Formats: sequence, structure tokens, C-alpha cells
Amino acid sequence: MTGRMDIVRLIAAGLAVSIAAGLAAGCGAPGDRGGPAGAAEPTLRAATAGQVLEAARAPGAKAALINVWATWCQPCVEEFPDLVKLHRAYADRGLRLVLVSADFEEQRESVLAFLRKQGASFPSYLKDQKDEDFIDGIDARWSGALPASFVVDRSGAIVDYWEGKKDYAALEAKLAPLLR
Repeated sequence: MTGRMDIVRLIAAGLAVSIAAGLAAGCGAPGDRGGPAGAAEPTLRAATAGQVLEAARAPGAKAALINVWATWCQPCVEEFPDLVKLHRAYADRGLRLVLVSADFEEQRESVLAFLRKQGASFPSYLKDQKDEDFIDGIDARWSGALPASFVVDRSGAIVDYWEGKKDYAALEAKLAPLLR
């Protein structure tokens, strides 16, 4: 368990400086032109793994997609616009998107700026737990790699999980069957 955390921390340290500098300079995902004009301000709540799962399992959704990402994770940044697009396309059909930033509390303003720029004006979460406890609390199969996604069905069970980015078509293929 310690080995995977060392890898995550090493990646985080190496990428954090360059990505944070890019965000501070106004750089976002490729093709990003900022959030929609007049969009609601995003919210960012601190949450443990248990609170994230509780949010995903709350009544009212046919399926939830938990996506754990970070501003310093290039594949996460590249995948993010497709997550927001998926949410816009399927929210009215019962999809709940639960976004969880693995950034540190000190990066809260950068995370909020990124969410704002992406037009993610719905509640999102900031990991508020030790890495290993958070990882194991979400799903013991998860190595800690980012991005990580978990599909929760209407009964509250995690029915699919993957590490790494997916494009819009792949995300849609995974979730559309649960939204019928």
C-alpha cells in the first residue's frame, strides 16, 4: 500500500508546480474557452470517502458517476470537459455526477477557478482524508491512480470502475444503459 502512495505523491509533486502555474496563467483544458456566461458559481465541499459515497447514493438518481481528479493531473484535465458535457446531456435522465478533487486544501482557489472555467456549476468535493484511507474507503480495488471513475447504480452498488481517462463516447456507453 505504501508503494502506490509514494507513486501518487511523486506524480503529484512533479506535476503540481507545472499545472498550478498553467492554471494561474489562465490555461485550462485544450479548447477550453471558459465557463458559460451567467453560470452559477461552483461550490466545493470537503468530503471523506464515506461522504462521497453517500452523495452518490442519495435518492433521486438512476446512476451516479464518481470521478476523482486533480488540477495537476493532465489526463484528468483533458477528460474534464467530456464529464461536464455528459452531465449536461444526461442529468435530466437521472445521471448524478460527483466530482472529487484530489488536490490539497491549499489549492482550493485553483480548484474553484478550474471548475468555474469548465462550467461545472454544480456541487463538487475536495478530498478531506488521508490518501490511503480515502482510496480504500471508495473502493479497495482502486490503486490510487487518477483519474479514477466509479459507476454507482440506483441500488447504491458500484457496478463499474476504471482508472485513466475516457472520452465522451466511452463515458456515454458506460452510463446510458443505466439511465433507461
